[in-house]
Amino acid sequence: MTGKQGRQRRSMCKGLVLGTLLTSCMILLYRLSTPQMHFNLPELPVPYSCAHRPSQLHHKQTTNSSHQTTGQTCTPQVDIMFMKTHKTASSTFLNILFRFGEKHRLKFAFPDSRNDFFYPSLFQHSHVKDYRPGMCFNVICNHMRFNASEVAKLMPMDTSYITILRDPAELFESSFHYFGRLVPFTWKIPGDDKLTEFLRDPHYYFDPEGFNSFYLKNLLFFDFGQDNTLDDARVEEGIKFIMERFQLVMLVEYFEESLILLKDALCWEMDDLLFFKLNARKGSTVSKLTPELRARALEWNSIDWKLYQRFNQTFWRKVDTYGRRRMADDVAELRRRNAEMASICIEGGHAVEAGSIQETAMQPWQPIGEKSILGYNLKKNVDQAHRKLCRKMLMPEIQYLTELGVNLWITKLWGNVREIINW
Repeated sequence: MTGKQGRQRRSMCKGLVLGTLLTSCMILLYRLSTPQMHFNLPELPVPYSCAHRPSQLHHKQTTNSSHQTTGQTCTPQVDIMFMKTHKTASSTFLNILFRFGEKHRLKFAFPDSRNDFFYPSLFQHSHVKDYRPGMCFNVICNHMRFNASEVAKLMPMDTSYITILRDPAELFESSFHYFGRLVPFTWKIPGDDKLTEFLRDPHYYFDPEGFNSFYLKNLLFFDFGQDNTLDDARVEEGIKFIMERFQLVMLVEYFEESLILLKDALCWEMDDLLFFKLNARKGSTVSKLTPELRARALEWNSIDWKLYQRFNQTFWRKVDTYGRRRMADDVAELRRRNAEMASICIEGGHAVEAGSIQETAMQPWQPIGEKSILGYNLKKNVDQAHRKLCRKMLMPEIQYLTELGVNLWITKLWGNVREIINW
């Protein structure tokens, strides 16, 4: 071994030891900050809704069996449970929800001290910031491991349950890139292309009991509170449970079509759907899956693949009911409005790498060890009528949560530690 290789090896070992110690300290802090259960406080019924209901009715178009469009009025649905799955463009949708909530003065159920509900622990209603029995909330949308009975204790009876899925092969590639360094069993995978090596023989490397191992096998199913290592006979029960609970399951690959279905289901307006793509990775960090690697990734994440296929079928049935031509027209209109907002709000009209983002307030959260997540620069000459909306649409999740009053001291402490050790 050369002197240079020896120094690199010692540096790597020191980094791993330091990272492990710091991660352990952060886990301890997470545990210590877990809110105490209020066993002595009786549970009270959840009010029907605590929303400041919009007084103005919206005009809603419907398509009948003869594909004729008719009009009617409706009231926007404001009680929403959004199951925020990992690596599924959910941060983009969260930005939409935050702006909708502010517009209608809705009450959010937020986590305390961090940006998730003590994931990967199953959600408990006592995890909600300042929770007291009988409190009323309209929207819950931060990362959690879904626990239906506990969510029901928190949200009104008429709550709409919504979530989003992504092609499991693409999701696995994204999760492996983003979370891989947090999963210790990946540290022993040799070579530079760890993803390809892992998929060559995943059973050899995977440790089902290993720390954070859930990130790299059937992550969607795990997020929904299910066992991500189930055999086929019991998977159907889990999928049936999810299908019975969620009224709308959006698809990343058809994000705009999903938003149009959401607008129709919840009686929203087109302006409520405006978005810029947040938390996108720069192209050079995305591993292009060959057909063979894609097949291996789907086989390894077979439960997620079954889940995705099932909801892909129901998704297109909803599109057919809505009307394919009508859907195409509405998607075109949404794209036109988004392009118009991009020309108004974004310097250069597109996302930039982290090093080119001028404002600290616009810096997105980055994966450990690199700066692969893109962000935006707000135009300096945005007119007064659009300035506030532009800033909100471009604002990363952590900064938006802070602006909404969430105390993220643990998340921010972890971010500062990573900056100090250049992780």
